[in-house]
Amino acid sequence: MKVGIIGAGRIGKVHAQNISMFVPEMEIKAIADPFANEETESFAKRFGIPVVSKEASTILEDPEIEAVLICSSTDTHSKYIIESAQAGKHIFCEKPIDYDIAMVRKAIQSAEDAGVKLQIGFCRRFDHNHRAVYDMVQNGDVGTPHIIKISSRDPEPPPISYVKVSGGIFYDMMIHDFDMARFLAGSEAVEVHTQGSVLVDPAIGEAGDVDTAVVTIRFESGAIAVIDNSRKAVYGYDQRVEVFGSEGCAVNANDTPNTAVLMKAEGTISGTCYKVMWDRYTGAFVEEMKAFADAVVNGKEVPVTGMDGLYPVLMAAAATLSLKEGRPVKISEVE
Repeated sequence: MKVGIIGAGRIGKVHAQNISMFVPEMEIKAIADPFANEETESFAKRFGIPVVSKEASTILEDPEIEAVLICSSTDTHSKYIIESAQAGKHIFCEKPIDYDIAMVRKAIQSAEDAGVKLQIGFCRRFDHNHRAVYDMVQNGDVGTPHIIKISSRDPEPPPISYVKVSGGIFYDMMIHDFDMARFLAGSEAVEVHTQGSVLVDPAIGEAGDVDTAVVTIRFESGAIAVIDNSRKAVYGYDQRVEVFGSEGCAVNANDTPNTAVLMKAEGTISGTCYKVMWDRYTGAFVEEMKAFADAVVNGKEVPVTGMDGLYPVLMAAAATLSLKEGRPVKISEVE
């Protein structure tokens, strides 16, 4: 199928490269970005993308393009979902759909009304390590989940310019972990409680955000999740998951570029974590694109639906309110 990509920034280029190299079911006809320039043209040429435009309408009005990948800034996601649905295009959209819950619902409804597929880009569901833990839970190997622990720590904070418009740590970073906690629990969150501090960079606090946070979540099933995030882990990109249940415990460790270990009298040295998300989740980005292509080409359900995109936003809203007011917040308060 022919696809168009809206947004030629970092994640747009990651998807374009992966599709060109690893997803033969998809052919990129066009990429659009209001800031498209010579560098964008050069990138497109390198990966055989024939059309570069500054206007999303170039993609939305092309009858040959069957699906759209929305990789633009978050504040444009719901707008482009609605416009893509109205144009009859199937949609893959990066997370989150929107900061505004009413707009999230409107975007989801627009896709349903148009009868097009909508998949949300929670790539960690497709990671081989996280998926292995999920499969163990689904197979009943850990019994009933009681406690879920997720550590997600970036190697360095994003630019302050990004922090000012990202919606904050709960929307731009922990939202992945909200989705993963829900995915592993197999249940919906009912209450969120947040603690947050500014320990990495005072400028993040001045921008109205925190850079270090711990959130506890209680689910309808009674299971409890604990998520910790940091904007700066000096040793690399730290991504770990644990599910403790009535019959056992499933745990994954960090991926490393290699598993070689050097043992000497002075001590033992093993490989360090990946340094950036793009390396850590390379396979996951490819697998989510393959899943989207499979859903469109073969008429299957998408594995991460619009409603899957809604619930993490609700959790992020509850976490933000909890931090602001210093109390547990029920999901029903923000829903």
